[in-house]
Parts: sequence; structure tokens; C-alpha cells
Amino acid sequence: MATDLSIIELVLKASLIVKVVMGLLVLASMYSWTVILYKRSVLKRARKDLLAFEKRFWSGADLGELYKKISTQRDRLTGMEAIFEAGFREFIHLRKQTGLDAMSIVEGAQRAMRVALNREYENLESHLSFLATVGSTSPYVGLFGTVWGIMNSFQHLGTSSTASIGDVAPGIAEALVATAFGLFAAIPAVIAYNRFANDLERVMGRYDNFVEEFSTVLQRQAKA
Repeated sequence: MATDLSIIELVLKASLIVKVVMGLLVLASMYSWTVILYKRSVLKRARKDLLAFEKRFWSGADLGELYKKISTQRDRLTGMEAIFEAGFREFIHLRKQTGLDAMSIVEGAQRAMRVALNREYENLESHLSFLATVGSTSPYVGLFGTVWGIMNSFQHLGTSSTASIGDVAPGIAEALVATAFGLFAAIPAVIAYNRFANDLERVMGRYDNFVEEFSTVLQRQAKA
């Protein structure tokens, strides 16, 4: 009688260790897809918001008025708005102090913007390390399940006096399914991580350029 080698049957008949391995890989894959969808939304919104703020900032609007409007939502600010608010707030604070030259005022504002920029990086970069971990370790976890399953199959082959390839084929097949599960979890995670890392680098590059450009604007105002 032919042996049922369907994926479902192979999973159901797998040994406990192989089932645990496949279960862990399924959970890792599910969570990585949750992270993928979340980070895709976050980075897309970050790109959209920075383009909108750049257009607003360079439209010639009065910086004081722009700051007043933005500062009313300080607790909810993200991205370039948060960097602008932090820098201009520190600029106003330092400008009120006596004995500070223009360069000291600008440097203080720049430090405040760098702190805000690092905070934005931490927010945008969060969970990317999980995708990197899943992408790099899942194949090895699946391989562990494969090795365990094949080892069990050969143990069965050694203890059976009438063993044939048909007797060990299901065990080897179920073992190889563990590797497939590992690749299933790893491939999307690796692709997503590389894509998001590239998107994050571009966004942070725009933020960094804004800090430098805004510092130049503040330097002119400080000397005025």
C-alpha cells in the first residue's frame, strides 16, 4: 500500500522534536509577518510625513509661527517635525540667555536635534533585529529538525530486519519538511529586513540632511 506523503500527514506523523521545531518556525514566521506589515506601514508613513514637512518648511513659512503650531502637539510629534521642534525650542531657550555667542546657540540647538534624531532612529529601527534573527537562524533551526528526523529514520533502519526504502522514506520526508519550514520563515524575513534597512537608511539620511540645513538657517538667525 502506498505511503501517504502529503505535507499534512508528514507533519502529523513527525516525531515530537520535529513537531516542536516546526511549531517554533511557524510561530517565528507568523510574528515576522506581523513585524513586516507593521514596519512597512511605519516607514511608509515616515516617508510621507517627511515629504509633507519639507514642503511646508521650505515654502517660506515663518519659523516662529510654524514652531507655535507644532509645539502644541509636542507629545505626538514624530520624524522631522520632532527634530524641528526640539531644535527650535532649544534655539529659543539659548537665545534668551546672556553671554552666548551665535555659534554656541546653534551648537546647542544642533545637539538637541541630534538627540531627537537618535530617538527617531530607535523608533524606526525597532523590531528589525528580530527579522534579522529569524532570517539568519531559521534555516539552522529547520536543519536541526531535519538532522533529528533523519537520525531517527536510520535508527529505525538499523533495528529492522526487513527494512526497505519505503520504511525510511516517510521519516526522511518529514525531516526535510522541517528544512522547508525553516526556509519558509527565513526567506521573507531576509527580504523584508534588507528592504526596510535600505528604506530606513534613506529616511535617516533625509533627517540628517535636514539637521544640517536647519542648523545653517538657525546660524543666520542667531547672527541677525
